[in-house]
Amino acid sequence: MKRSFRAEPVWEFREISFSRDSDREETRQLLTFKAERGRWELDQTRIFRDGRKKVRLRRKVYRVASSL
Repeated sequence: MKRSFRAEPVWEFREISFSRDSDREETRQLLTFKAERGRWELDQTRIFRDGRKKVRLRRKVYRVASSL
């Protein structure tokens, strides 16, 4: 008997911090590079009062199922 079920996706997270001196273009270039090369997507962005930025990226973890 074959079982079929849907498991919740498993995510990997990475946080990147930017100083208040980093400009918008520099931030955009780094995040675009991460998205295109590492399959990361934007999960959360926080901008603090002092100008610091904290970005959380996520990507799906793919598990290889046994064929046996």
